[in-house]
Amino acid sequence: MRVHIRPQWSISPGGVGNGEDLAGLDIASLLALLAAVQETGAIAQAARSLGVSYRHAWGQVKAAEALFGHALIDAGRGRGSTLSPLAEKLIWAQRRVQARLTPLLDSLASELETEIERSLPRAPQPLRLHASHGFAVAALVEQLEAVPQSVELRYRHSVEAVAALSRGECDLAGFHVPIGEFETRASQRYRVWLRDEEYRLVHLAVRWQGLFVAPGNPKRVRGVDDLGREDLRFVNRPQGSGTRMLTELLLDKHGLSPSALRGWESTEFTHAAVAAYIASGMADVGLGVQTAAQRFGLTFLPLLRERYFFAVRAEALERPAMKSLLALLGSPAYRATVAAMAGYEAAETGRVLSVAEAFGKP
Repeated sequence: MRVHIRPQWSISPGGVGNGEDLAGLDIASLLALLAAVQETGAIAQAARSLGVSYRHAWGQVKAAEALFGHALIDAGRGRGSTLSPLAEKLIWAQRRVQARLTPLLDSLASELETEIERSLPRAPQPLRLHASHGFAVAALVEQLEAVPQSVELRYRHSVEAVAALSRGECDLAGFHVPIGEFETRASQRYRVWLRDEEYRLVHLAVRWQGLFVAPGNPKRVRGVDDLGREDLRFVNRPQGSGTRMLTELLLDKHGLSPSALRGWESTEFTHAAVAAYIASGMADVGLGVQTAAQRFGLTFLPLLRERYFFAVRAEALERPAMKSLLALLGSPAYRATVAAMAGYEAAETGRVLSVAEAFGKP
């Protein structure tokens, strides 16, 4: 059994505020149509891709334009269809909603799924996974839907996840640590809980972290040294996240105070939410993984690579459910999925290490 919760929003006429769509306007269908027009460059092709008639698609657009009082599509004869600034803003709004809320709703769906299954006779005990949100983690959860293994997922920041594992609140904790000069300082944060004799680390992926900027880098951001510029609006990650820790380490190396960054207190929960925030024009720069930048059409300035691990108690590796999960992690299908993501490497995916093997002796 799988529970899915997806964000859906509506627009009401000014002053109404009753939560009903504009005159019954189907916002979800409209947004899907606009996104298809953006991708195909023609409303006729967009309609075909969605399985609706050309007439129905145009009727939907015209109804929305009448209610907004502004054009959504410019369809000149012989030159295809282009979106108006309003239509593009609606699409970005939808992508930002999805980027910010989907991880939270996935966590809630997993909790509901577990509670429902517990009420069923002989329901299997799910593996409890608390993890920093990442694209390889999301792909793992998707592939788990095809197997009988039940997983209770909760997205939370890296430090919170590892602390929860130490308290027995989860079976696996997902966290990430930079490779290279910051590895020792970053790993020490987690080794407070991860004693070598008690825990093992399962290698999930290597990925690139870097700066997100608008397409073409119009502000000419060159690197971390530029983050203190007055003309740059920064969007951050919350306290406790691995990327926030990495940002602080980078600033310290370059002699920058967090207070020097315009927007330091502005935070988004995930890499995708940071990318959506910048893509919508609300910030100029942020830190995150390359996959998010690619999916939102941003320019990516690479800074360093990091490793993402699942921490697990050593004795838990012998549980049948854990063995099934490890088999999936090491499967060619999952490795291929991870390797296909921009900025991800899967050569070591599924490998089990001791804490000392991963980070050296303390």
